Amino acid sequence: MTDVLISGAGVAGPTLAWWLRRHGFRPTVVERAPALRDGGYKVDVRGAALTVLDRMGLREQVRRRDTGMRLARFVDASGAQLATMDAALFGGREGDDVELMRGDLARLLVEATGDVEYLFGDSISALRPAADGVDVTFAGGGRRRFDLVVGADGLHSTVRRLAFGPAAAHLRPLGHHIAICTVPAEFGEERVELMHPAPGRSVGVYRTAGAPDARALFLFPSPAEEPDHRDLPAQRAALARAFGGAGWRVPALLAAADAPDFYFAPMSQVRMERWSTGRIGLVGDAGYGPSPASGQGTSLGIVGAYVLATSLAEAGGDPVAGFAGYERRMRPFVTANQQLAERNLKGMVLSSAAQIRFQTLMLRLMPRLPGRERMIRRVTEPIRRAATAITLPDAPAGAR
Repeated sequence: MTDVLISGAGVAGPTLAWWLRRHGFRPTVVERAPALRDGGYKVDVRGAALTVLDRMGLREQVRRRDTGMRLARFVDASGAQLATMDAALFGGREGDDVELMRGDLARLLVEATGDVEYLFGDSISALRPAADGVDVTFAGGGRRRFDLVVGADGLHSTVRRLAFGPAAAHLRPLGHHIAICTVPAEFGEERVELMHPAPGRSVGVYRTAGAPDARALFLFPSPAEEPDHRDLPAQRAALARAFGGAGWRVPALLAAADAPDFYFAPMSQVRMERWSTGRIGLVGDAGYGPSPASGQGTSLGIVGAYVLATSLAEAGGDPVAGFAGYERRMRPFVTANQQLAERNLKGMVLSSAAQIRFQTLMLRLMPRLPGRERMIRRVTEPIRRAATAITLPDAPAGAR
């Protein structure tokens, strides 16, 4: 039986573990966090990723966890309403697309993996490839050998750094940062996205159906000096500088940004010439993160995990053939979805007050404009094309 170590228990990692287990492999998942991370932010699942969840028998369970958002409301610095729009259209969703909290999806996937071994509160500190396996040293002091190692550990992937070198060689910044955190419920309206656009920066607050708290999201130009991704005080200070002088509820939101789930990261894409070396490979954000601006990171992770597991099963566990088949199938899909990011980012952060006035005017007029359906298709069609830009392979014969 082929032993596979997966680093990361987010979305891609447990999905990969589920499919590897089904194909007769023996996966182990190591996760730096001491326990499964709940909460997080809203994520979309579309197109081919929904087909993968169907094949896992999880589609309806995912749908039952939908956020139930109904409206996006744009407000000015005084809190006065500028415009509203349907929440699904605001998120570029249509048809069967699902929006749910990342923590809910991760928990569902981990619970679905059954007897897969999870090593919480630990991480990989060293990898030593050999002809017939990879010797792994863990931060907790343990050592084990695995036939394959896969990094599903996100933008700041440890596996990528150890196997492929410094992160800077593989990250393509998009010029903006994102910060997300939990804030008290009174900052939000249930099932409403509150958005405050300002030149060069944007703030949003939302509260999903029945949630006891709200989430705040900040988009802003990248600081001249990037705080270390583990230095939370420096990150909060950079966020406060970026929104100095902002109106609406921004000062109070910044004061509430000391939540334990505070997340601060550059809007960057991971661009690599290859996603594997020997017996070590990457999946999801670790290998080809499209950035949050694409809205497709979760779907790429789900589809990538399925394609990788299927390709390894077809190759009988052979890493050279398995990783090659995976890259051949996934590369065009990844490219199509990464291309969404820059297009989307232009609409998420507007550079001038004039652009904001024009955007909100169009939103107010849209319900009465001729050709409204055509305008909506212009928003959703590029996302739909990218989300379905792959033909999923069938599971190999004999898969359990």
